[in-house]
Amino acid sequence: MRRISIPERQDWKALADDYGFHFHTMYGEPYWDESAYYEFTLEQIENDLEDPSEQLQTLCLEAVDEVLQRESWLQQFQIPEQYWDWIKLSWDRKNPSLYSRFDLCYDGKSKAKLLENNADTPTSLYESGFWQWLWLEQLIENGSLASNSDQFNSLQDKLIERFRFFKQHYNINEMAFSSCLDTEEDRATVQYLQDCAKEAGIKDRFCYIEDIATNEQHQFCDPEGLGFNAMFKLYPWEFMLREELGPKLLLDQCQWFEPPWKAILSNKAILPILWQMFPGHPHLLPAYFSEKEASEKLTNYVKKPIFSREGANISIIKDGEEIAASYGPYGEEGFIYQEYQALPKFGDSYTLIGSWVVGNQAAGISIREDSELITQDLSRYLPHVINNH
Repeated sequence: MRRISIPERQDWKALADDYGFHFHTMYGEPYWDESAYYEFTLEQIENDLEDPSEQLQTLCLEAVDEVLQRESWLQQFQIPEQYWDWIKLSWDRKNPSLYSRFDLCYDGKSKAKLLENNADTPTSLYESGFWQWLWLEQLIENGSLASNSDQFNSLQDKLIERFRFFKQHYNINEMAFSSCLDTEEDRATVQYLQDCAKEAGIKDRFCYIEDIATNEQHQFCDPEGLGFNAMFKLYPWEFMLREELGPKLLLDQCQWFEPPWKAILSNKAILPILWQMFPGHPHLLPAYFSEKEASEKLTNYVKKPIFSREGANISIIKDGEEIAASYGPYGEEGFIYQEYQALPKFGDSYTLIGSWVVGNQAAGISIREDSELITQDLSRYLPHVINNH
């Protein structure tokens, strides 16, 4: 695993604008960064990232099953009790999932370790599935990369295949898609998923989260009153379950993507549960619900809110001292404490691997880097290459 500097494509910003990638630069800082790329061997991809991601997916599904059978564990997730049976029902009837992204600490030599599972609303999908692949194709074409260079990236193909599976096996011929107003990155992610669904033969329509209402048939609907039978929402379950429309979910009139049982997996409480169920697993880090227990067992640890997005409200504790912290609106529901695993540093940047899973299959990686210890929403995105020499 190496970080290799390379000249940028001269016209890439104009090209990005043409393709609708309008958030390549945010607040005057680069989000997409093609001044360098990360290079992996095929063995690193297959043995160190692809296979562990599928192992982790299996462990996570086993953990969901166990949590939903143990009320004492379910209580740790701070999910309102009125929704427990509904979430269990979605699991028992095997409501299908679309995708997840594992955040992994990996340096090219040691075992990849799970930092968290973005199982409900993972973004950076368009950049991963389409834009970095286009970058690879163009650099091969202009001779900047060897003709046999490759990328761990079957994300777009697997998403289309997954939507096709929904159509064939769940009779989903039309799906609504939703994200919040004024979130350009979220809207791009959802538009990309709409394009994938369309390619699979599913009719798509869009409605902003803020515009969702209910109609006389007690269905969730758009402002015109047209109901949704199936909907993908890029909006966290932990928000939705606490909002005015939340109790209407219990009428069970819509098939949701991601399904309700993903409220278990996207919650940081899953991390101590995984450690209790699979202690010592090579791809897991020790994690606890109690800071007292964490401080007794771990020299260095990370304090994470049970509900948290984009690296917010995280503290890194080293030898009893806080060495880094991020700020944000989360934390009132409680925290978990996970062993601190320092991200590998390449030059001046700390590097995080995002490993995508579609259905239960590993589908590709994304790479984020930051000069700070905590990866957050504005951390840079860099492409990657598999060296086949």
